Amino acid sequence: MDNVYQHFRKDEQIFIDTVMDWTRQVEEQYTPYLTPFLDPRQQYIVESVVGQSTEISLYYFGGYEDAERKRLFLSPPYFEPEQQDYNITICEINYPTKFATLSHGSILGTLTGAGINRETLGDIITDGETWQFFMDQPMLPYLLSQIESIGKIKVHLEEKSYTEIILPKDKWDSHSVIASSLRIDVVLAAAFNLSRQKSKELISSNKVKVNWNEISRPDISLGISDVISIRGFGRIKLKSIEGKTRKEKIRLELDILDRNQ
Repeated sequence: MDNVYQHFRKDEQIFIDTVMDWTRQVEEQYTPYLTPFLDPRQQYIVESVVGQSTEISLYYFGGYEDAERKRLFLSPPYFEPEQQDYNITICEINYPTKFATLSHGSILGTLTGAGINRETLGDIITDGETWQFFMDQPMLPYLLSQIESIGKIKVHLEEKSYTEIILPKDKWDSHSVIASSLRIDVVLAAAFNLSRQKSKELISSNKVKVNWNEISRPDISLGISDVISIRGFGRIKLKSIEGKTRKEKIRLELDILDRNQ
């Protein structure tokens, strides 16, 4: 376990312990285990931990091809899940589109405020007008009975089939950048061509999240598959660390979703 811990941040040790419990359960009971929705960093940790076992296969699904948050099956060799095994349903938000505007933050805040655990929710997507989200199917009846408005906007939630998934408007672009370290303020500055001071101001003003958790420190060190959200700018996903330059700087491969384009 110490060997596993050393590759990750201290605050990730509890999740690593959870993954180890999932792994033992599959190995000892020889039955598949379906995880809750996991963010990309958590998926990477599962891959790293489970990759040490030759008796477990990993399968992923988040509701659509480019899903960010996914459910994973940790499976013995005999089991290969089908789409319905993931228990993911699609919910569309009907609202007066001509007179009101929704946002990712307002939708997520309403859902979690209604008692829905974040782990039961997948991606929230939009095509610029229509909004849909993916969730754990058994939770849908409870949600339908609870949500009548988002903020001051009256809404009606409706389950949709997989043939009715909208095409998300957001498009990620891949970029190679050079950074002096993996500190979040350094990577943020390199990704959006900002000064270090500006990136620190964004962090101190509570406009930056790492893996959907608000942060206040600029010295947090990022890892592979971390997702950074910057209000007003966009999002970054650390895809890979490509090595170092002659001047000992780090070459990073980033996926960037720029809200200003």
